[in-house]
Amino acid sequence: MWVKVAEESLLQEKVPYRVKVEDKPIIVIKMGEELYALLNLCPHLGCAMHKGELEGYLIKCPCHDWLFDIRTGEFTAAPEIRLPIYETKVEQGIVYINIKGE
Repeated sequence: MWVKVAEESLLQEKVPYRVKVEDKPIIVIKMGEELYALLNLCPHLGCAMHKGELEGYLIKCPCHDWLFDIRTGEFTAAPEIRLPIYETKVEQGIVYINIKGE
């Protein structure tokens, strides 16, 4: 199910944009021409990922320095642990995410 989350003009390069969809905190990150959407909760202790540092395609959990690839959601040290990711699209300047795409 595609859900409107923001106007594309509101997204800044490499700055997590926070939204809430169906009570799920989600961040959308713009990297060049691509958009990545992932759950804004670390699977370790539920820390808010938007507060972490972004280093290339890796976002660091602000609580315990776990690194996740924003393209796949995978924890770099143990790929079986991951953040749910969501498919994105832009239509007429509006950003949508597929909330059922976990």
